[in-house]
Amino acid sequence: MKKFIMPILVAFSLPVVAQSQEKDSLTLRRLADEVLTHSTAYDNLHTLTKKVGGRLAGSSQMVKAEQWGVKALKAAGADTVYLQECMVPHWVRGAAEEARIISKRRDFIPPLNVLALGNSVGSGPSGVTADVLEVASFDDLEAKKDQVKGKIVFYNYHFNPTFIKTFHSYRDAVQYRGQGASRAAKYGAVAVIVRSMSHAANNFPHTGAMAYDSAYPKIPAVAIGLEDADRLSQRLKDDVDAKVFLRTNCVMLKDTIGHNVIGELRGSKYPDQYITVGGHLDSWDAAEGAHDDGTGCVQSIEVLRAFKATGIKPERTLRVVLFANEENGTRGGRKYAEVAKARQEKHIFALESDAGGFTPRGFTTTMDAAKKAKMDSWKPLFAPYGIYDFEEPGGGVDVGQLHEALGTPMAELSPDSQRYFDIHHAANDVFENVNKRELELGAFGMAALIYLVDLNF
Repeated sequence: MKKFIMPILVAFSLPVVAQSQEKDSLTLRRLADEVLTHSTAYDNLHTLTKKVGGRLAGSSQMVKAEQWGVKALKAAGADTVYLQECMVPHWVRGAAEEARIISKRRDFIPPLNVLALGNSVGSGPSGVTADVLEVASFDDLEAKKDQVKGKIVFYNYHFNPTFIKTFHSYRDAVQYRGQGASRAAKYGAVAVIVRSMSHAANNFPHTGAMAYDSAYPKIPAVAIGLEDADRLSQRLKDDVDAKVFLRTNCVMLKDTIGHNVIGELRGSKYPDQYITVGGHLDSWDAAEGAHDDGTGCVQSIEVLRAFKATGIKPERTLRVVLFANEENGTRGGRKYAEVAKARQEKHIFALESDAGGFTPRGFTTTMDAAKKAKMDSWKPLFAPYGIYDFEEPGGGVDVGQLHEALGTPMAELSPDSQRYFDIHHAANDVFENVNKRELELGAFGMAALIYLVDLNF
């Protein structure tokens, strides 16, 4: 009997799979046509970047951004829109940073282009003037530790150009931004200058969060533009008596109230099961936060709008979450996961967009082998849209909190990364550097993945 049953089952299952994929292919084409023709993502991004602008946690722009998010989610057709309160840090940059080389020579030396790192202490009104010790790495710092006391440590660690996916370069270099101040303060440094996390052909400094080790004094920390990093390095070689004057005016105030902005499209079959899609609403104050992460927010809203416009009624409740305070605290993601766990909610899947609004190439994922195999089986459905790379593990910072708390399968949109760190956390992260077509293709890819997950996970 078995030798007859097996062929019958295979012969029956293949047409069923083919029919299912054909139906899914038609639905994805309908979603793509809707998004590429009628998307509101680009207009939403224009409003967020030009009328709100930079929106660091704790700032008045944060409040404006939350109000924008509520309005945008309602306009997209969410059944319910609400705010989820969380406490957020309130770091203020203050007046513009000053940095310049002090030399006995009489040549003109233009100021150094620097930005204080997020969460850094200020220098005080008198600033800091000191000799500079250039180090190439933490190993180099350890080798020169006896020379550190009383000096400004200059971490001149270059973004590694040999990584093809530039997020690997970022992960390699970001330790100097995050840990550099305390590692230098351990040996008596009075401030640190960190080469920006970028390989861009410009001089924009790239800010970003840093953290202090409570075992050591807190000292001022700034990022420096790449051209000025090279200029400072050369000057230190040519002028052994050169010093640097540095003044920053930042301060950390008391925590304040922020919110995750949440919009829901109620599930038609399993309303008490949830699929989350989101980006983070906060951004650094130095720019408009267009790619980081305005694009992720408007793409997530577009998923909900496209479902409504095409008549797709998800079986599970779709939650669009605009997370608070990803940049310098991750408080929004933590609060969302904390509440989900306390309520014993069932979360099927979580998807994030926080890697820029460039051309989508695929998704990074963290899930069990069976679900990953199911997702891999959808590659032919995505291939016509240029979305093909499902191989790398990962997931977004904010949905990662949900994964950690509940074990929720997660993914992150993975756009082409070559241009991202030209603008990441820098003054040129503006609306004009977002391509409408690329933004919309990413939104479609997210909508397509959520549609397939909703029916199959």
